Amino acid sequence: MATKETKDSGIQPPRTLDGQLCFALYSANLAMGKVYRQLLAKLDLTYPQYLVMLVLWERDGVTVSELGDKLFLDSATLTPLLKRLQAAGLVARNRSTQDERQVIVTLTDEGRALQAKAADVPVDLFCAMDCDVETLGGLKAQLEMLRSNLSDAAK
Repeated sequence: MATKETKDSGIQPPRTLDGQLCFALYSANLAMGKVYRQLLAKLDLTYPQYLVMLVLWERDGVTVSELGDKLFLDSATLTPLLKRLQAAGLVARNRSTQDERQVIVTLTDEGRALQAKAADVPVDLFCAMDCDVETLGGLKAQLEMLRSNLSDAAK
C-alpha cells in the first residue's frame, strides 16, 4: 500500500501510457462498454439505464437520491436518465407523500417484465470476460477498495 513514506522514498510511478493503471482501467472500461452495448441493444437500454434497472429490480421504490448514492451519480446526470426511462414506459417517478422534496422511482409492469428479458446479460458478459469466478471476484474487490481509497483522497 502506498503511503506518505512510500511517496517520500523516491519511488517513481511509471510515466509511460502502458504503465498507467488509469489507462488500463479506462481501456478495460471501453472494452466492457462495447460488450454491454451489444448485449443491451436487444433491451433498448444504455448501460447507465441498465444500472438503474438493476437497482430497481433489487429493490423497487427508491428515491432519486438513493439511486444517486448507489450508482455514484449526481441528480443532474440521473434526472435526464430517469426521464428517458419514464418516457420508455419502464419506470414511474412520483413525489413522496411523506416528503414532497423526495421523488420515488418505481418500476412499471413493463419495467418488471424487462427483468426476465435481461436475465442472460450477466451470463453473457461473464462468458465474454473469459475469466474464472475467483479471478473476477478478486478483481472486483480490489477495484472497490481502489474506488473507496480514491473517494477518500478526493474529499
